[in-house]
Amino acid sequence: MSRTRTAVLAALALVAGVSGPAVAVTPSSAAAIAAIPCTVDYKIQNDWGAGFTAAVTVTNNSAAKSSWAVKWSYAGNQKVTSYWNSKITQSGTAVTAANETYNGTLATGGSVSFGFNGSYSGTNALPTAFTLDGVTCNVDDGSGGGGGDNGGGSGTRVDNPYSGAKVYVNPEWSAKAAAETGGSRISNQPTGVWLDRIAAIAGVNGGMGLRAHLDAALAQKGSGEEVVQLVVYDLPGRDCAALASNGELGPTEIDKYKTQFIDPIATILADPKYASLRIVTTIEIDSLPNLVTNTGSRATATANCNTMLANGNYVKGVGYALAKLGAIPNVYNYLDAGHHGWLGWDDNFAPSATLFKQAATSEGATVDDVAGFITNTANYSALKENNFTINDTVNGTSVRQSKWVDWNRYVDELSFAQAFRTQLVSVGFNSGIGMLIDTSRNGWGGSARPAGPGATTSVDTYVDGGRYDRRIHVGNWCNQSGAGLGERPQAGPATGIDAYVWMKPPGESDGSSTAIPNDEGKGFDQMCDPTYTGNARNGNSMSGALPNAPLSGHWFSAQFQQLMANAYPPLS
Repeated sequence: MSRTRTAVLAALALVAGVSGPAVAVTPSSAAAIAAIPCTVDYKIQNDWGAGFTAAVTVTNNSAAKSSWAVKWSYAGNQKVTSYWNSKITQSGTAVTAANETYNGTLATGGSVSFGFNGSYSGTNALPTAFTLDGVTCNVDDGSGGGGGDNGGGSGTRVDNPYSGAKVYVNPEWSAKAAAETGGSRISNQPTGVWLDRIAAIAGVNGGMGLRAHLDAALAQKGSGEEVVQLVVYDLPGRDCAALASNGELGPTEIDKYKTQFIDPIATILADPKYASLRIVTTIEIDSLPNLVTNTGSRATATANCNTMLANGNYVKGVGYALAKLGAIPNVYNYLDAGHHGWLGWDDNFAPSATLFKQAATSEGATVDDVAGFITNTANYSALKENNFTINDTVNGTSVRQSKWVDWNRYVDELSFAQAFRTQLVSVGFNSGIGMLIDTSRNGWGGSARPAGPGATTSVDTYVDGGRYDRRIHVGNWCNQSGAGLGERPQAGPATGIDAYVWMKPPGESDGSSTAIPNDEGKGFDQMCDPTYTGNARNGNSMSGALPNAPLSGHWFSAQFQQLMANAYPPLS
């Protein structure tokens, strides 16, 4: 039986698992194909259960070429074993077919064919996306015809997806923000869309699901480029050191995570309809950092985190997500890297980078599946402390010895993110990776914002008097009192930083102040109780949380108003 993948949007049907040749081009579809930069017809000519023969035909509708390279990725364990009429290389699931010396010329409207044999076990799924010299094929590029609804955009993978692009404004969050007094000042800002349980893929409580958000992004996109920001967040045994963000899956439910959460997300994101969007995925916040800081014999260790370290399901889950989503050409994976007040200490910094490399090379993933990392997701660490540096001393005592810094190497997110990027590259991540910093709630403006350094009476008066971050302890993370909106989302703001983002939508609670029964898998965490006196993870300090908070992810009007009042830069 012959199977073929032509996947031309609107003009050609997506053909899979049928007999016979690829879909024929009819006169009515000619205009659409002219608007498509290239098409790839991938056909399984013979499949004998453990191996297969494939024939590939590439048609170039762009400028003539003197050389070419076609790339795709497999969803399974297919391996190319021999080939003809092209030179094929494979790294993990990623395949590149380059021209031979005799067939490098590819005219406008011209086609070239090549073939290969491969092996596999399990399911021999057809690739869903192809590129020719970095340009996504089988997708209307917006130059006319075709009836496609994805607008313009090159569909070409870029170094920084935020560069030259608009970012999706979630209409559901925007409506809530605009309904608040003064909220219209920021309701047009882009925020992350959180996929924090299986039901969120289809939409919960009558809200928008993933496809609805992607369709809305296409409508916002117009003729330019558009980034859509997704938070992929449902690991088994999720967030093992906290209760407010515990998820729906138990520690051993890795197969359910793969088949009922990641696979359906990947299927939707791979739909050619969305190929012109730049889809940024923030992968599993708070997961891997917990394996470094909250395991073993440390005072901060928890039984849940030790379980997740032992069973390996955080590493497996993250690796699987990176591999499946990274195989889609217009998806950009950013792996969560905690924040400076979590991983900035010497005994956390390098081990974290090493663990991230382990996860990024597991379950079929490679470092090529990682576009970058994100720090400070849904947290409050100041972007830049201007009133003191880590190298300062007071009366001969280093700032590192202050109670606030407590021997950390970093005092703010920007310095940490830039240094951690260098560390990540040193352990084998690509030199082109970029960092994102969540600035949704780290402005710390308002009347409590220091105007200059603290008194030099002692190292503590110096640091505490000058620091913008007004938390009681850097380990406090839930609905922090006094916090404000930070820098507005922007692309390329500093060296090594792809963007400042509002990945956590301002106004959405971190967790409830008291126990609230629910069917969302969300427990009560004392760190969200303003009367809680703390534990080893926050130096046995008060929690600093706001009162009367709802469940995590639910709208918290009082917090939203505080964030606007304390915004820095201030709101006009």
